[in-house]
Amino acid sequence: MAHAPLADPTSGDGVHDVPASAAPSASYRVSDLFRDTDEASHRVTGAEMRQEHEDALVRVRLGVAASLYATLRCKHQPTAAHSLRVALGCSLWAASRGVETAELDQLEVAALLHDVGKVGVPDELLMKPRRLSSDEAQLMNRHRKMGLYILLSCCESIEVMHIVGNAAAWYDGSRPGFELHGQDIPIGARMLSIVDAYDAMTTDHVYRPAMSRERALTELIECAGRQFDPDLVKEYVELQLGDITRLQASVAQRWLVQLDQDTANRFWGFNPQPWPQDAEPQLLFQQKLLDAMHDGVVFVDTKLEITLWNRGAERLTGIGRDAVIGHTWSADMIDLCEENGRTVTHVNCPVVNAAEHGRQAHRRMTIRGRDGKALQVNVHTVPVIGPNHTVFGATLVLHDASPESSLEEQCQQLHEQVTKDPLTQIANRAAFDQTHARFVSSHLASKSPYSLVITDIDHFKRINDTFGHQAGDEALVKFAALLRDGCRPGDLVARYGGEEFVVLCTNCDSAAAARRAEEVRQQIASTAMEMLDGQSITASFGVTDLRAGDTHDTMLRRADRALLTAKDQGRNRVEVIGDESPTQRNKRPGLFRRWFTRSDAAAVAGQDLITPVPLKVAIEKLRGFVADHGAELVKIHENDLILRIGGGAPLLRRTSDGAWSLLIEMSFSEQVLLRRSTAGQASDQLNTHVRVTIRPRRSRDAKHAEIREKAEQLLVSLRSYLMAHNAADDEDKGVLRRATTLVTTWLGSRGGGTP
Repeated sequence: MAHAPLADPTSGDGVHDVPASAAPSASYRVSDLFRDTDEASHRVTGAEMRQEHEDALVRVRLGVAASLYATLRCKHQPTAAHSLRVALGCSLWAASRGVETAELDQLEVAALLHDVGKVGVPDELLMKPRRLSSDEAQLMNRHRKMGLYILLSCCESIEVMHIVGNAAAWYDGSRPGFELHGQDIPIGARMLSIVDAYDAMTTDHVYRPAMSRERALTELIECAGRQFDPDLVKEYVELQLGDITRLQASVAQRWLVQLDQDTANRFWGFNPQPWPQDAEPQLLFQQKLLDAMHDGVVFVDTKLEITLWNRGAERLTGIGRDAVIGHTWSADMIDLCEENGRTVTHVNCPVVNAAEHGRQAHRRMTIRGRDGKALQVNVHTVPVIGPNHTVFGATLVLHDASPESSLEEQCQQLHEQVTKDPLTQIANRAAFDQTHARFVSSHLASKSPYSLVITDIDHFKRINDTFGHQAGDEALVKFAALLRDGCRPGDLVARYGGEEFVVLCTNCDSAAAARRAEEVRQQIASTAMEMLDGQSITASFGVTDLRAGDTHDTMLRRADRALLTAKDQGRNRVEVIGDESPTQRNKRPGLFRRWFTRSDAAAVAGQDLITPVPLKVAIEKLRGFVADHGAELVKIHENDLILRIGGGAPLLRRTSDGAWSLLIEMSFSEQVLLRRSTAGQASDQLNTHVRVTIRPRRSRDAKHAEIREKAEQLLVSLRSYLMAHNAADDEDKGVLRRATTLVTTWLGSRGGGTP
C-alpha cells in the first residue's frame, strides 16, 4: 500500500519537495492546555488566562530572548502557538527518556524557535487561505535559512543550531538540501521533526480539518524509516498511548519552577519586551453576543485579514474559526458566487469593496455550505468607518436564505419544543434516541463527520449526600447550561439519565469534539458554585466519531467505553476513541476486487485485510470492536479466533439488536515488509494480515438477504476499527505492474511493433 509522505508543517501548506502529494498535517494533545488563542477571536473560555500562561512559559524558557518569540507572534500568531506546543511536546518526550539537563535545554530552545524564520516570509504566503502551489512552497521553505541566519546573529549554542538546521531532514536522506541522514542526524532534530509533524497533523488548517490522535499516530508509523527514525516513532507512539499525566506535571514543574533566568539566558544577550495585554472586558460581552447569533458574522481589517469568524459562520460554511483567523479574505474561500452562479472576482467582491472603498452592499448570493453544496444566503457588507472618515475594515453578515433548513436544524428545533428534560430544559432521553439514529443515517449517507460526547458529573452522589438533593439539582442545571453554551447551532445536548449527559456534534470530527469537551471540562472545574459553598464540580468525558459500518448502538457503546476509560484513569479528563483514516474511508476497490470465502457454503462474507500496524496494536483495536458490538469470544487458538455477534451474545444496556446470530472467524499473522528509500537505505515495517470469514450460526440463515446485509455491515465496521484495507487491492496493483512489465518487454523484443 503506497502512502503519501506526511505533511511538513514548516512548508506552510503541507507540500514536500517530492513528487507525491502530501497528506494533511496537524496538533499535540497534551498542549491543548496551551492551544492558540488569537486575541482577535476573543474567546470567552479562559483565552486571556491561557495567553498569560503562554507568556510566562516563553519568558521562563527563553529569558531575554523572549523578544524573538514575541516577534514571531506579531508576524503570525498560529505559528508562534504551534512552536510553543512543539516545545512542550519535545520537553515531555525528553523527560520520559531521561535526557540530560543540558541536552534538554538545547532541545526546548530549538523547538521554540525552529520556525522563527517565518518572520521573513511574505504575508500573502502566511495568510493564504488555500494550499500553496509548488512554487509558493519553495519560497516558503526559504524560512529555514532565514531562521538560521537570525539565530546565528544571537545564539551561542552550536547544538541548538544543529537541531534547528537538521529538523527538516528526512531519515532516509531522500530530501534535497540536507547532507545528513539516518543516525547522523542529531537526535534532538529527529525528535523535533516527529513532534513537529504530529502537532501539524492534529491542528486545524483552512484547507483541511485536524486529524484525530489515532490517525496522526498511524501516519507516523507509515512514514517511519523514510521520513522519521523508526525507533523514535515507535517510542513516541507508545508514549502517546500511555498515561502521560505525571510527565505533564513534571514538565510544568520544570518550566515554571525549576528554570531560572541564568539558565535561560546563557544562550542569549537581548533585552525582552513585554507582550501588551489590552483585552477589554466589554469585548467578552460582544463575543458572547456574536457567538449566539444564528447568522454568520465575519470581520476583516483594511488588509483583508480575518479578525473574527463567529459560530454562525462555522455552521454555514463548515470552516472552523481557528482555521481562518489571521488569514487573508478571499471570495473563493467559501466559493462566494452571484445568485446566477457567476464567480465573484476580487474587483466585484462586496467584502473587498467595503474594506477598501467604504461601499455598503446587500444582495442575494450563494456560498459553499458545510455539506459541500451551494447554499443561498443574503450577504450584507458594511464598512467600519472612524470619526475622521477612516476605513478600519468591514463586517460581513451571512443570513441563511435557503428554502428549508438542514435536517439537523429541523430536528433540533422540534426537540427543543416538545421533548425537553423538565429540570435542565435540554433535550431528554427520547429526543436523543430519535435524533442520534437520524444523525447517524444522514451523516453516513453524506459521508460527513459526526461526533458523540458522553459525560457525567464525577462523584455526584457525594454532592447529594453532602449538600442535599436541591443542591444536586442546581448543579445539574448549571452543568447542562455550560454544555449548551459550548454547542454550535445544529448540535444537540441531552440529558441521558441521572447525572449523565450526551452531546451530538454535527459536521465535527473527534479531534474537534475533544477540544470542545476539554474547554467545557476546564470551565466547569474552575466555576465556583454558590449552592456548593463556593466549591466546583468536575466531569469526565468520552468522545468518539462516526465510522464506516457504524450503527447508533455501536457508536454509543464506543463513546461509553471512552467515558469508562476516563473514569478508570482518575476522572476529570477527556478520553477519545478516534476515527478511521480518511484515505481508508474513501478507498475505492481495485480492478480485480474479490471477496475471500472458505469452501463452506454457509459463509456469507469474507475478506483478506491488511492493516499497517503491528499485531499487538491490531488486537487492541479488535477489543474495541468486540466491546462496541457486544461480541462474545467463542474460541481462540494461537492466532485464530471466533467471535459471535447477536443471538445469545452479552449485550450492553443500550442495545436493541434483533434475534440474529453471526460467527466471525479471524486468523492473524504479522508481516515484515522491507522498504528501501531512494538513497538505498532499507528499513522494516510491521503490517498485520487478517483473514476474515463471516457465516451465520445456522446454515439455513445464509439464504436470507437481511443476514447477508448484516454480515457486510459488520465487515465494513471491522475494517474501519482495524484501519485496514482489502489485500486484493494490493494484489491487483501487483498484477497490473507485472502485466505492464511483460507487455513492455515483449514489445521491446519485437522492435516496438504491435502483436
